[in-house]
Amino acid sequence: MWSLVTLTLGISFSGVIAPGPMLAVAIAKSYKSPWAGTLMSLGHAVVEVPLIALIYFGFARFFENHAVQLALAILGGGMILWMGIGMFRDRLKIVREGKDLPYSAFVAGITMSALNPFFLLWWATAGSLLVMKYLDFGGRGLLILLAAHWVCDLVWLSLVSQLVHRSHRFISPRFQVWLFIAMSFFLAGFGVYYIVSGIRMI
Repeated sequence: MWSLVTLTLGISFSGVIAPGPMLAVAIAKSYKSPWAGTLMSLGHAVVEVPLIALIYFGFARFFENHAVQLALAILGGGMILWMGIGMFRDRLKIVREGKDLPYSAFVAGITMSALNPFFLLWWATAGSLLVMKYLDFGGRGLLILLAAHWVCDLVWLSLVSQLVHRSHRFISPRFQVWLFIAMSFFLAGFGVYYIVSGIRMI
C-alpha cells in the first residue's frame, strides 16, 4: 500500500506543478489573498472527488465519449478564454488599485477543474489506471487515493499563493502588469487550444 501511495504522490505532484489554467488563475487571485490557493484547492476537490469516485465505480467510459469530449472542449475552452480576456482587461486595476477578479478563488477552483476537458479526459484514461490499482483495498483505498492526491493540490497551490502574495509588493508595477498580460494570454491560449482540439475530434 505505501509503495502505491508513494506512486500516487509522485504522479500527483508532477501533474499539479505543471503550468496550466489553474496556476495562472491562482497567481492572479493571490494578489488579493494569501489563501487563494487553499480555497482553489477546495474548489478543485468539489469536482475531483466525485469524478474519481465515478471512475472508481466504473463510469470512466462516459468521459471517453466523443460527444461528451466535444461539448466539454467547446464549453470549457470558451469559459477559460473568457476568463483570460477578463484578466487582460482588469490587469491595471488589479496591479494599481488592488482590485480582485470578479469571481472567488473557490469558484475559480471549481471552474478550472469542471471546464478543463483535458483534466477530465486524463482521469478517464491514464488516471483511471491509477484508480484501478486501489480497487483491491475497497473503500479504504479510495479514501487514501483521494487524500493523497488532494494533499498535493493543497500544498502546491497554497505555497504558490503565499509566495505570490508576500512577494508581489517588492516587484515593480510595470513588471506585474506585463506578468498579468502574459498570464491572460496564457489562459486565453489554453481556451483556444481546448476548443480547437475538441473540434478536431469530430
